[in-house]
Amino acid sequence: MLTGSYDLFMVFISFCVAVLASYTALDLSGRVATSKKNAVPFWICGGALAMGIGIWSMHFVGMLAFSLPIPMGYDLTITLLSLALAIIASGFALWMVAQPEMPWTHLLIGAVALGAGIAAMHYLGMYALLMQPGIVYDPLLVGLSLVIAVIASASALLIAFRLRRNTAYVKAWRMGASLVMGGAIIGMHYTGMAAAGFPEGSFCAAAIDGLDNNWLASLVIVVTLAVLGIALLTSVLDAKMELRTDALSSSLAEANKELTHLALHDNLTKLPNRLLLEDRIEQSMQKVKRNGGIFTLMFLDLDGFKPINDAFGHHVGDKLLEQVGQRLTQRLRATDTLARVGGDEFVLLAEVDNATDASNIAKQIIDLVNQPFQVGEQELRVSTSLGIVMYPADGADQQELLMNADAAMYHAKASGKNDFSFFNTTMNAGALAQLNLLQDLRRALQQDEFVLYYQPKFAANGGQIVGAEALIRWRHPTRGLLAPGAFIGLAEKSGLIVEIDSWVLKQACQQMGEWYAEGYLDWCVAVNVSALQLSQPRFVDSVQAALEQNALPAKHLIIEITETMAMNDVDASIKVLERLANIGVGVSIDDFGSGHSSLLYLKNLPVNELKIDRGFVNELQHGAADEAIISAIVDLGQALGLRIVAEGVETAEQQAFLSSMKCDVLQGFLLGHPLPAEDFIGKLAEKRTAS
Repeated sequence: MLTGSYDLFMVFISFCVAVLASYTALDLSGRVATSKKNAVPFWICGGALAMGIGIWSMHFVGMLAFSLPIPMGYDLTITLLSLALAIIASGFALWMVAQPEMPWTHLLIGAVALGAGIAAMHYLGMYALLMQPGIVYDPLLVGLSLVIAVIASASALLIAFRLRRNTAYVKAWRMGASLVMGGAIIGMHYTGMAAAGFPEGSFCAAAIDGLDNNWLASLVIVVTLAVLGIALLTSVLDAKMELRTDALSSSLAEANKELTHLALHDNLTKLPNRLLLEDRIEQSMQKVKRNGGIFTLMFLDLDGFKPINDAFGHHVGDKLLEQVGQRLTQRLRATDTLARVGGDEFVLLAEVDNATDASNIAKQIIDLVNQPFQVGEQELRVSTSLGIVMYPADGADQQELLMNADAAMYHAKASGKNDFSFFNTTMNAGALAQLNLLQDLRRALQQDEFVLYYQPKFAANGGQIVGAEALIRWRHPTRGLLAPGAFIGLAEKSGLIVEIDSWVLKQACQQMGEWYAEGYLDWCVAVNVSALQLSQPRFVDSVQAALEQNALPAKHLIIEITETMAMNDVDASIKVLERLANIGVGVSIDDFGSGHSSLLYLKNLPVNELKIDRGFVNELQHGAADEAIISAIVDLGQALGLRIVAEGVETAEQQAFLSSMKCDVLQGFLLGHPLPAEDFIGKLAEKRTAS
């Protein structure tokens, strides 16, 4: 027999290639297992190519490490066929690993098939030498190499299947497993090489026209390393991309969840909002239609909340609303839905068996709300009025149910508050009237149904006119001329007051601009502004624009706000009023004495005048208390350098007293009724002539 020898360096290289191919196989098996379904075929095909080249390269480098004392070469066709076998076997292995389960029977069948494929690749590669007369094999060693191939294949499949998921320390485990698998593959290869014998006088027929092993080793190693490197790099990059995609998907899912929660819950109390409440009402209605039964809706409104909000500010009011929501939620049943649908309005949806159950729940709510609330250092007390409807008796849809519950709540409030009322059809008239009035109010803005009346204001000393207060009236198409008391409250509740206030401001500035152009240079026009309008970010800009459009100097406009408005959020009020003062607009505190002013804040407010509340003027004839209050207000105003205006003057006695108190300006029906602009100057001229 011819004696062969091995290049130990090339043997070491073959081992390294085997380990690298094993690691690539394990990594690619992980990509196959974790990829989306439509990407699996591409990873199997690409992985089979990379793994097949790696396994075949190890075998071929191992053969190139072997030399005989004769020229050697390899037949190209047979060599490529052995490469194809390696690729097919690798593809089969990846397909096995991609399966969701691998029972022992499948593992055994797969190991035999894969081992046979690798052995076939090896012995076909040996056959590529085209040795003459032929290679003599030791049957025992050949059998041992086949056993090693099957065991190595079984180990490789089992390890790849177990390490295909990205668990903790998976890379370290894959590296260790690669060393074991590489050693097993090398063991099979060199056992197969040891089984081969070459008789004396043999020659290699492929040495003439086949591949020359002098340069083939370098080419195979370079190509293999490039293919395996690209495969690994692609796998790593894809894994990172998948992790980023998963992280992004997770973040988007979390963001969508948060946005959904925000869209369906009240920002302040975190309770369900009207949108979520309507959805749950709809679900409850469908449930009743399918299975029978009843449920109740209760409309809750807090009694006494507005005075607390006005006296202590919005931040205290908000804290109180939060505590009300928390207290009710903790004590109600898990199946109940409590929603906040507006300012201090809540709605409860609850399954009940009868009206008695609804009454018991309503009593429990009233008792809970009646208990004091601790907000900071303040102990606050409120009560609640509830309106109750039952489905299906009191409404066919959710809008009707809510409207009827609201009507029942107003009935409870009108009946003395801190109680509940069940809905009946007689309550609908008032609610329907309010709804119709709101529709008319929206139409009035579009069809220019509002008009301004002007009530004159006179100097207390001398009686000359100093200006007028602009007062809105509504020329309703069917109800006639309506005073502000008939619709301003509804406008404030609906938010339409902002548009109405803007219209009043523009009209008043336009009229005062005309009077100014006609020579009434000492007059001022006063315009009442709501709290909602005062809080608008561009309110001061709109005031300045109205003045500029009508060429009206700013000092001829007075903005009137109530004492309660000024004290509600003092810091915010000061900022707005300072901006008005900076452009020259006068500011008046209306209804002074009726609220809860702090003198510490009042002295810092940039205001020009105080208007004594008409309630004190009306009661002058009934006792000395109101005289003392008016005297104190006048003294306070004069000490602060403010102009004092008294409104509601209806008798000569009132006029005389207020003049003696050194009020600056008087206003009231005794002196002049509110008039349309076109009648204002003419009526005043008649009054002067008559007097």
